[in-house]
Amino acid sequence: MPESHARRRAALRAELRARQLDAMLVTNLLNVRYLTGFTGSNAALLVAAADDPAEERGSLFCTDGRYLTQSAAQVPDLERRIDRPCDVALLSAFGAGRVGFESHHVTVDGYDTLAAAAEKVELTRAPKLVEKLRLVKDEDEVDALRMACAAADRALADLISHGGLRPGRTEKEVGRELEDRMVEHGAAGPSFETIVAAGANSAVPHHRPTDTVLAAGDLVKLDFGARVGGYHSDMTRTLVLGRAADWQRELYELVAAAQAAGRAALAPGVEVTAVDAAAREVIEAAGHGERFLHGLGHGVGLEIHEAPSLSKLGVGTLTAGMAVTVEPGVYLSGRGGVRIEDTLVVREGAPELLTLTTKDLVVV
Repeated sequence: MPESHARRRAALRAELRARQLDAMLVTNLLNVRYLTGFTGSNAALLVAAADDPAEERGSLFCTDGRYLTQSAAQVPDLERRIDRPCDVALLSAFGAGRVGFESHHVTVDGYDTLAAAAEKVELTRAPKLVEKLRLVKDEDEVDALRMACAAADRALADLISHGGLRPGRTEKEVGRELEDRMVEHGAAGPSFETIVAAGANSAVPHHRPTDTVLAAGDLVKLDFGARVGGYHSDMTRTLVLGRAADWQRELYELVAAAQAAGRAALAPGVEVTAVDAAAREVIEAAGHGERFLHGLGHGVGLEIHEAPSLSKLGVGTLTAGMAVTVEPGVYLSGRGGVRIEDTLVVREGAPELLTLTTKDLVVV
């Protein structure tokens, strides 16, 4: 996607000019990947502010000798330096001017090293400047998110159809199989450690799988995602083994209604706190407000948890192209809990749903 990376660097250069910065030193590897496509473990990027999209004069990419061949293939459109340490090498090569740096990422000791190398450079804090650009996904990013969500959808369908969810299996066994099946469907790996929570464990929002054995009548909460092209999906489905009790159906219907309200509230220009409130009010009206223990959702992309935060404490408004989760839950301690989660993209009009597994209560 060299064209996409060039467009992203152009957007960053515009931000730099608006802030009267001559260049930006990018050292967060995920941000380097976003701007160049490079996937190695050591790199830095210096983006010059000059409006020269044809040649990007002054912009430099740096990595070490281990990645000589890989960087030539992945970053063919930028001048490269093979050196260590990359941040110092790039700063030393820049010359004079105001250079922004990722102050949210650089350590105090790292700053001291940069300052010693910056003889003619005025180092200027520029925290989360690239993350600001990453808030709104371009269509190449949305395509990667679609593929990640599809891998997770198919893995769950296979797990169920092949009898992987049944009494007698442990949470750990189910989690391992679900992760393996995501890889079978094209994922590089899971987005995070898969949550499998059965019975009373389903009332623990971030329960880690144990040797707990699944039993008939259990609520089973599955929170999982696949990683494709560096992009993460995130989905939660809560199922019942055997016959569902009335209280389980009632709890499920409540969470499903709250989740639908949260999805419906996703639109450009809406305050993130208002999206959280739309779902939370449904749960509060049913008398379970204190059992909804977390925010409604979060951004997702190159990281599993990104801005924006859809929560009571969230800041800002939604913009078309943001990828977010909507995941209300109600947790009854000692009995069980239900969470339903989707990954969606904010669009003009209705949001685009990327996780397509049914949200009807599935009884296995």
